[in-house]
Amino acid sequence: MSFRGGVNAASGLGVADHSKNAFLELKRKKVHRYVIFKIDEKKKEVVVEKTGGPAENYDDFTAAMPENDCRYAVYDFDFVTSENCQMSKIFFIAWSPSISRIRSKMLYATSKDRFRRELDGIHYEIQATDPTEMDLEVIRDRAH
Repeated sequence: MSFRGGVNAASGLGVADHSKNAFLELKRKKVHRYVIFKIDEKKKEVVVEKTGGPAENYDDFTAAMPENDCRYAVYDFDFVTSENCQMSKIFFIAWSPSISRIRSKMLYATSKDRFRRELDGIHYEIQATDPTEMDLEVIRDRAH
């Protein structure tokens, strides 16, 4: 395969309908606490790998992320403001652990912006290469 073909393949990545639907369910209906997405390299599209129910917390979410492979994820973070208002912010997390394959990192990096544009209603984006960069404290600091 020529290099040029590889570039086209990466930029021609599709987004599965169920990926968009899962995001809308999280955003509008609050049926998911989080959604983890992966790139299906054979189908060349972003698919849902796992969803977490409303009762799940941030520890459940981070435990569901693979240690050594890239993923995209959205997390619905609920918190109470200093004025005692219940708030919710949706985070987009680009997980690219330093120990993942170079090819995987490149594929996720080149496809990220296109995929994120499909998800309307993201408040914050976090790029993490190790777990400390997407720690709950980081999320909390960004949300307030």
